[in-house]
Amino acid sequence: MVSAAEAALLRAKASQLREAMRRSEAVREESAAAVASVGGRMAAVDDAVRPAQARTSSASKVHDNVAKSLQAVQDVVRQFDLVREAESVILDGPSKGISAYLDAVDKLRGAEDFFTSKISCKAGDDVLRRVDELLPKAAAELETEFSRLLSKCSKPVELELLLNCLPSRSSSKDSAEGRLNAGAACSLPTLVEPRYMPLLSKLVQKSVELGHHKQFLRIYRCKLLDITNCRTYLQYTVNIFQDLCTHNVFLQSSRDIRSSTLELTLKQLGVEYVKAEEVHNVQIESLNAKIAQWIQCLQIAVKLLFASERILCDQVFKGNHGSKDHCFAAVTSKSLLTLLSFGEAIAKSKSSPEKVFSLLDMFEATLEIQSEVEAVFAGDECSENRKSAISLVKCLAEATKKTLGDFKDNIAKEGPKSTTTDGDVHPVTSYVGNYIKFLFDYQSSLKLIFQESSNGDGTNSGLVSEFTGVVHALETNLDVKAKQYKDLALGNLFLMNNISYIVRSICSSKVKDLFDDDWVQRRRRIVQQHATQYKRVAWAKVLDCLSSQGLTSSVGSAIEGTLGSIGSYSGTTSTSVIKARFRSFNKQFEEVCQTQINWAVPDKELRDNLILTVAEILSPAYRSFLKRFGPLVENSHNASKYMKYTPEALEQELGNLFAKKSLQK
Repeated sequence: MVSAAEAALLRAKASQLREAMRRSEAVREESAAAVASVGGRMAAVDDAVRPAQARTSSASKVHDNVAKSLQAVQDVVRQFDLVREAESVILDGPSKGISAYLDAVDKLRGAEDFFTSKISCKAGDDVLRRVDELLPKAAAELETEFSRLLSKCSKPVELELLLNCLPSRSSSKDSAEGRLNAGAACSLPTLVEPRYMPLLSKLVQKSVELGHHKQFLRIYRCKLLDITNCRTYLQYTVNIFQDLCTHNVFLQSSRDIRSSTLELTLKQLGVEYVKAEEVHNVQIESLNAKIAQWIQCLQIAVKLLFASERILCDQVFKGNHGSKDHCFAAVTSKSLLTLLSFGEAIAKSKSSPEKVFSLLDMFEATLEIQSEVEAVFAGDECSENRKSAISLVKCLAEATKKTLGDFKDNIAKEGPKSTTTDGDVHPVTSYVGNYIKFLFDYQSSLKLIFQESSNGDGTNSGLVSEFTGVVHALETNLDVKAKQYKDLALGNLFLMNNISYIVRSICSSKVKDLFDDDWVQRRRRIVQQHATQYKRVAWAKVLDCLSSQGLTSSVGSAIEGTLGSIGSYSGTTSTSVIKARFRSFNKQFEEVCQTQINWAVPDKELRDNLILTVAEILSPAYRSFLKRFGPLVENSHNASKYMKYTPEALEQELGNLFAKKSLQK
């Protein structure tokens, strides 16, 4: 239990707590009253201050508006000042400094933009009109400056510099023909000094900003001339003026700056426009020299000049892809056509057998640079330039086909009466043999030219057909020539020699790869057939003299067994008949030998084999005849007159056949 003392203490504390709570409530009420009093006074103050605040805010807004107006006036005045400054520079022209002139153009364009998009006022309209008057003048001055600068730095490239840009030759043959190493890198010449390039490019960029880039494209291609000296260009000048409506710079006639510079460079190399009739009567040696020079010029133009011109155009008109492609195509078009005109003239000129090699040299040269042509003349704008180049390739290919076709026709129709008197290889045969071998050196190009004739089977049938066609034309002509010989033996010897020469000529060179074994074996059999015909016709009368037909013998039975059965022993005298037969043999044999010693078989192996086969027929027959009938005359007076040749002497005489020509050689 709680004691009385403790209870009293608790009551005292409770009483204190109640008193404290009472005082706290009294303070809260006083505070609330004070806050209410202050709030009332603040409301009164706010009511008193609010009009002053409104007047201050209005004054602030007025101040801001005044400041803004003042800034706008200052901006307008600044633009007026800039236009006046720019006007002074524009009227003075760019002679005092092109950089300041370009800055003046920028100021005018800035003012134009300012008054067009930001400020609308009467004074602004006046400024705009003045700016509109000054900008075309500025554009025209920039055009003039661009033209002056481009003319100043556009000079033909010196020949020595171009030659130094070329890589080394790959071989003596290539050097003679002016060929460059395939894929060899060239160091491109500098067409315009680098120090001029930033300003040229800046002027072009400014022309784009002014909307005058078309005029600058014209100027890039146009060199100013005195109109009084160019009356023929008057209408062209008027058309330009009507089209551009800008500065009197275009009242003067125009001519290509870069194009004419390019043409002058090519002219230094000897390149000029050529027509077909101009090459008709040029000697082949002189023509070959011109072709070799043209091939070198073609490579220099495509690999060096056109490639450098493309880079220059890209640098001057950077960022303007359509414009620079169009400009490059226009700059190079005339020079390219001038360059290709020589090739077209050769292709269209009078056909001759030797011309085919020139055509093939040019075909290979133009085909070789096609990849460079495709790269340099890339883009739709340059499509005509590419077409011109590929058109020449096709033109040369067609001319090659025609020339070979004409050659075959001419061989087949070559004068039949122009034969060799000794049956030797005809000059036409040796010419065709060499022609085929030289032609084979161009087999890669010929495969491309005649691939349409190969039926798409991947073989060389078109090329093979051309080569065999040439040989067939020759064989046809040789057959006609052989018929002109009155001596059939000589005609057969002629065919034997010529066809043998064809076979040897083909088989001794790489051309044999185009002729299969069957073709070669057929010709060899033909050679053998003509050799057989020669022997049959040439020696028939000689062999007839050694025949026992019609002969009788009066020789006794003592020698009859030795002679064999040569007829019945009749006891009649036949010695005179035998002597006559010996005399006839001697005469025929000597006539044939005397005649054929002047005939020709130029191939030693063929000659030796032919003499051997004649000896193999004649010598046994003579030995047999001598053995059978010799005893009838050997004891006669002057027996050696009849039995003039021993078998050994006979063979020695045969060895002299065709000897005169061989000794001469």
